This record gives sequence, C-alpha cells and structure tokens, in this order.
Amino acid sequence: ALFVSLAKAKAGEACKLATDEGVQMHGGIGMTDAYDIGFYMKRARAARETFGDFAFHGDRLATLMGY
Repeated sequence: ALFVSLAKAKAGEACKLATDEGVQMHGGIGMTDAYDIGFYMKRARAARETFGDFAFHGDRLATLMGY
C-alpha cells in the first residue's frame, strides 16, 4: 500500500503538470473543445477526484509511515 500511494502521488503530480503546461502552451485555447488538451485536462481532473490527488496520497504516506 505504501508504494502504491507513492506511485499514485507521483503520477498524479506529473499528470497535472503536463496538462497545465499543455494548456499554457496553447495560450489558454486548450480549454475549448477545439484541441485535445482540454479533453486530457478534464480526464486528469476526474482521475484526481476519483483516485486521490497528491495531497491525499501524501497524507496517506505519512500515516502509513507513522508520522
């Protein structure tokens, strides 16, 4: 469970960074349905809400490690 939370935390953080930078690179137009990056950003947000974001898994790691 410890390594699963660590992997989910790192993957979620990387996914958020990638989608945020993709929207920034497209000058905000990526938020429209004209580009696929808007779709990826919505999916990444749904995944964070469903499976837990970096803060959730960071707290879980701390609890599992006894902090």
